[in-house]
Amino acid sequence: MGMHRDDLADFLRRSRARLSPRDVGLVEGPRRRTPGLRREEVAALAGMSADYYMRLEQARSPQPSTQMLAALTRALRLTLDERDHLYLLAGHRPPEGARAGEYLRPSLLYLLDRLDGVPVQVLSDLGDLLAQNDMAQALFGCVCSVAREDRNIVLRWFTEPDVRGHFAAEEHAEVARQLVADLRAAVARRGNDEASRELVARLSAAGPEFTALWERHEVAVRRSHPYRLTHPELGPIEFDCEVLAMPATDQRLRVFTPPPGGADALDMLRALGPRHRHDTAATRPATT
Repeated sequence: MGMHRDDLADFLRRSRARLSPRDVGLVEGPRRRTPGLRREEVAALAGMSADYYMRLEQARSPQPSTQMLAALTRALRLTLDERDHLYLLAGHRPPEGARAGEYLRPSLLYLLDRLDGVPVQVLSDLGDLLAQNDMAQALFGCVCSVAREDRNIVLRWFTEPDVRGHFAAEEHAEVARQLVADLRAAVARRGNDEASRELVARLSAAGPEFTALWERHEVAVRRSHPYRLTHPELGPIEFDCEVLAMPATDQRLRVFTPPPGGADALDMLRALGPRHRHDTAATRPATT
């Protein structure tokens, strides 16, 4: 499958021109003579260099990776059909099957941009972290940063001891139990598809703790719950986590709000935001 450089360049330019800064949560600013986003704005949103994106639009770049295309899909707020077209122009097959659940609708990304006053994340039903705002990055960036294929909150909990170190030891057993029970429910809804089997196999190979909990066959969808985390700069911090399910896309919106009297935590996170903003198309933090 060959790459169509000229058509890809034209599609990227026209997709960029259709967006305004407001569409992606940016400030309009003065001296904007042409409609649409600037190249450097798209590059920043996609987590790539401005020079690389410029070469894409000038039809003189090497073939972009699928990870880069996924980042461009989010940055340009492409629809599902537009995303598939982007992949084909770049010489790749569009995502299929369960991995299509990673696609984030433009309306959901718009909502994520607007909810900038509290930490917000989007997760798949299997626990893959798909997107988050700056406040969530400031809150959870201290936990860990991992490769794209390992951005799963259940996997990180059972394979990375450092992740648990940010949570109270007396809560570890209950958090593990809740994560496994929630995963059980998601696997059943999916009909034990390939993505589910691969994840369960990796978790089972990680050690006996997950296997013992999995064999209990407990099922409980994780919804609202308190969230307590020891932040390396802020110390103990607590939020109420509301989980809003989107059955049509097997995705969940997690919104973290402070309990009564805890609004100061938001101000502290907001101050930390710029120093903790290090996620890119290839690197994201994992949380529980």
